[in-house]
Amino acid sequence: MLTILGKPTAKNGSFCDGVSRRSFLKIGGMALGGISLPGVLKAETESRTGSNHKAIINIYMPGGPSHIDLWDPKPDAPIEIRGEFNPIQTNVPGIQICELFPRMAAMMDKFIPVRSISDADGRHDAYQCMTGRRFNSRKPPGGWPAAGAFVSNLQGPVNAAVPSNVALMYKTGNGTWGQPGTGGFLGVQHSPFNLVGRKARSSPENMILQGITLERLQDRVQLQRAFDTFRRDADTSGLMESMDVYGQQAMNILTTSKLADALDLSKEDPKILARYGKSDETFQRDGAPRMIENFCLARRLVEAGARFVSLNYSRWDWHGPDGMNFPKSREEFPLLDQGLSALVTDLHERGLDKDVSVVVWGEFGRTPKINRNNSRDHWPKVSCAMLAGGGMQTGQVIGKTNRNGEYAIDRPVKFQEVFATLYRNVGLDLNGTRIFDTSGTPQYLVDQGIEPMRELI
Repeated sequence: MLTILGKPTAKNGSFCDGVSRRSFLKIGGMALGGISLPGVLKAETESRTGSNHKAIINIYMPGGPSHIDLWDPKPDAPIEIRGEFNPIQTNVPGIQICELFPRMAAMMDKFIPVRSISDADGRHDAYQCMTGRRFNSRKPPGGWPAAGAFVSNLQGPVNAAVPSNVALMYKTGNGTWGQPGTGGFLGVQHSPFNLVGRKARSSPENMILQGITLERLQDRVQLQRAFDTFRRDADTSGLMESMDVYGQQAMNILTTSKLADALDLSKEDPKILARYGKSDETFQRDGAPRMIENFCLARRLVEAGARFVSLNYSRWDWHGPDGMNFPKSREEFPLLDQGLSALVTDLHERGLDKDVSVVVWGEFGRTPKINRNNSRDHWPKVSCAMLAGGGMQTGQVIGKTNRNGEYAIDRPVKFQEVFATLYRNVGLDLNGTRIFDTSGTPQYLVDQGIEPMRELI
C-alpha cells in the first residue's frame, strides 16, 4: 500500500510549494530509477479503462458490533437477552430495528438488513470483511486478493488520477483492525491505495508520500532517500518489481488535483456535509476514530473515479470489565444512524443508487446473553450487515435468527455471498471469470457454488 498526499493546489502550473509539474516529473523520474513521463503515459494507454463506472463502498466496523442491539432486536426474549433498547417500526411494514436508528427507520425502503451471516471466523480482524474468505482457508501463492483488488484488476481505472481501489483505513492499535487487505496473487498494483495513516486527519495536508510532504518535494536528496528506503523495503519483501507501479500512481496523482479535490471537504456543499454529523478525530482506544465524514469522502472518491472504497469506522468491542456495551451504544448508534442515512440519501439524490453499492458490517456478532459486566461477548455463530444501493431490491430483510438471536433459522448467509452480490452489482461475471495465480492455477472471485443473493436481484 502507498499512503499519499500533501496539498497539491495547482497555481500557474505549480504546486503550493513552488515545484512545477514539469520539475516534479523530472525529479520523480530520477528518484524512481528512470521512470519517464512517456513511460507513464504508455502505461496509461495500455491500461484497461472501464466505461461503466459502478462502485462499492465497504464500511468496516472494527471489533464486532452487536447484531441484537443494532438491527436484529429481540423484544420477546428475556431481559438478559433483549437488553436495554426497544425496537421501532420502520417505513417498511414488518421491519423493526433499534430505537437509536430513527433516521434509517424512516428510509428503510432504501436499506437491506442482513441478519443471518453465519460463517464468521471468530477472529478479531478485518480479513473476512475485506476478502470474504476465512483466514485459515487454503490460500493460493501470493494470498487471496482483497475484493477491491479483483475489481481493480478486472475493470481498470476510470481515470489515471484516481486509483480504482482506495482505502480510508486507519492504522489501529489493534493492527488487524486497520488492514484493508492486499493485491494477493494479483500483485501490489491492485492493492488498496490507502489514503490515511495512524493520525486522524480532517484535511489532505497531513497526508504523506513515503514520508515526504509536497512542501518538501524540492528537497531532491530527501526525496531520493525516501524512495531508497522504499526500495530496500520492497526488495526485502520481494516486491521490487512494484516500483514502476507505485511510481506511475504517485506521479499521476501528484500531478493532478482530482484526488486532492475529492479529499477536500471544504469543496463539499456545507449543507450536504452537515447531514453526516461531526467527526471525532480521537482514536477509540485501539480502534479507529469516529470519522463519520469519511462516509462523505467515500462518496466523493467514487464520484472522482474510485471503483472500490474501504474504510474502518470507530471501535465496537465493548465487552470488558467497564460494562460499556449499552452506554457506548447510546454514543455510537445515533452518529452511525446519521452518517449512513446521509450517505444513502446522497446516493439517491445524485442518481447513484443504481451504481454504488454500500455494505456495513463487522467481523462477528455478540453473545445474546448479557454477561456479568452488562455487556456482550464475541459470538461468531451469527452476525449482521446492512446493504444499500447497487440497484438491489431494497426494503426487505435477508435471513432470520431464532427467538434469542443465537443462530440463523432461515437463510444463513456467507460473507462470500455478500461479495458475490457486490461483484455482480458492479458488472463482474462470477461464472465466466477465471484469473490465474502465480502458479498458473485458475482462481475465481468466490468459491465455486457461491451465488449472489437472488432475493436482491
